[in-house]
Amino acid sequence: MDVLTKEQRHKAMSNIHSKDTSIEIKLRKALWHKGYRYRKNYSKLPGKPDIALTKYKIAIFCDSEFFHGKDWYTVLRPRIRRGNNAEFWENKILRNMERDEENNKALLFMGWTVIRFWGDEIVKDTARCVTVIEECIFEQLVNDACLTLDDSE
Repeated sequence: MDVLTKEQRHKAMSNIHSKDTSIEIKLRKALWHKGYRYRKNYSKLPGKPDIALTKYKIAIFCDSEFFHGKDWYTVLRPRIRRGNNAEFWENKILRNMERDEENNKALLFMGWTVIRFWGDEIVKDTARCVTVIEECIFEQLVNDACLTLDDSE
């Protein structure tokens, strides 16, 4: 049973955006402060990553827990089944999870590194998220250096 009226639910849902969410902005600001430059919602890549570090071929997605199915089988799915319009929400979230996996595979095939953060990870520990990204950048630089050394032999 929904605790909000139809009008309250409509207002709440209309305030949810797919771009420039608070979690994206928080992570982007942290990366910008560290000197990393990026593309926002990069449409040239599958899934339009929220943040694309084109220099390093790293695609970053900032996923909300509800719409991308965090703890799907243990927490979210049972909660949805108790609510209104359960079939619609279950299908929507399952399709989002499927699409996320398809985009991950396509990006990996193109040689990109894919990083996905849950919104609560970004909110609670932005610095750790930046560290994960920096570790990927470092790994990319090391791999590129190794390839350069192999080519020179």
